[in-house]
Amino acid sequence: MLFRHHPSHTVSLALQGGGAHGAFTWGVLDALLEDGRLGFDGVSGTSAGAMNAVVLASGLLQGGRDGARAALEQFWHAIAASAPADLPFGADDESGAGLSAGIRMMMQWARNFSPEQLNPFDVDPLRDILTAQIDFDQLRAACPVKLFVAATHANTGKLRLFTANEMNAAAVLASACLPSLHRAIEIDGEPYWDGAYSANPAVFPLFYDCATHDIMLVLLSPLLHGETPRSADEIRARSLDLAFNSTFLREMRMFAHAREFAGGGLMPRGRLERRLQRTHFHLIEADELLSQLASVTRLTPSLAFVNMLRDQGRARTKTWLAAHYPALGRRSSVDLEKMFY
Repeated sequence: MLFRHHPSHTVSLALQGGGAHGAFTWGVLDALLEDGRLGFDGVSGTSAGAMNAVVLASGLLQGGRDGARAALEQFWHAIAASAPADLPFGADDESGAGLSAGIRMMMQWARNFSPEQLNPFDVDPLRDILTAQIDFDQLRAACPVKLFVAATHANTGKLRLFTANEMNAAAVLASACLPSLHRAIEIDGEPYWDGAYSANPAVFPLFYDCATHDIMLVLLSPLLHGETPRSADEIRARSLDLAFNSTFLREMRMFAHAREFAGGGLMPRGRLERRLQRTHFHLIEADELLSQLASVTRLTPSLAFVNMLRDQGRARTKTWLAAHYPALGRRSSVDLEKMFY
């Protein structure tokens, strides 16, 4: 791995999707890179998490920690520059109040027309940003981390994990392909949609394929939502949130149950049980902040908005490091049973 300094600990990262809210994860990564005490073994990401993972890996390859920080800033500022309109931070209703007329119209059209009808020329600013910033040939040849990007096969619902040696712009676009807004991404003749339908993010490759025993979860979706939705728009938004997080919650419940099962009994432990007992989980999240934002803010990444989320991510990470850094390599800093049972 191309780090300027030797890190004291190595972790694997599981980066959740969440559209523009992924700028919070940018802040988390920026603070970890700036701190310098952690190296990265594997990075698993979905949707915005996949973008952060690939940009992180590319930046590390090009210029170490400083290069990764610069690459993430360049990427998110490019995303903000491509946004059609600003959204006030305080827009907290699911109906879209506070959005520009153009954005409200786009949201309404997306409910009644297919992506082929809305965007017949398949214009995609994200594709242009990715291909302009990332040398995928070089990344495939010498990726400095184990990379896992999740996409969902549109006709089977099965998870497809793209690894570093097959990484390209299409894989990242597939991981972030919301079918109501974008046409399916075809790879090797197969159609793919957003990876959040099947893994948001996939944690198991970090457990099975990475050497480090520390897995850090960076979550963008609240584990506890607010009041029960009432309006049609609120119900639609909540239903999508639950659908996108169900596989992750089920996977983490499995880990919690398996660790509990592996810790009981007097029989000698096998390889899997030993691995489960040695694996430590950690969590950085933004429940209070992101739960106050309307779901539509995921679609409107203004510069001020993404910079605000970056600053929040940096602050949360510095707080986490101050409180939990000594746990790395020794124990989990989050109670899986309490959180995911």
